Amino acid sequence: MISMTESAAHRLDDLAREQALDAGGVRVSVRGGGCSGLSYVLDFESQPRTGDKIFESQGKTIYVDLKSFLFLNGTMMDYDGGLNGKGFVFQNPNARASCGCGTSFAA
Repeated sequence: MISMTESAAHRLDDLAREQALDAGGVRVSVRGGGCSGLSYVLDFESQPRTGDKIFESQGKTIYVDLKSFLFLNGTMMDYDGGLNGKGFVFQNPNARASCGCGTSFAA
């Protein structure tokens, strides 16, 4: 399962409104890159792709492809918007190490 905090859900609402999107959900995935090896990627999407895992959290739909799910299972997405806020941050139990900014990790 992948979930999000209320803060992350509110920030996603704000972003969708700013971009005038009527997205069906948010895609959470990983790709190679970043200072720790794998980077988190967020995109709004209107519908799931074939084979996606689909989760509901805080009233939001989350789409995850099967490859990314191997790295993301159990992850909690949060939003840190304080003075030194980092933006979206991920509490990933599968990460062996992560960078200081919280946007990439090693599995």
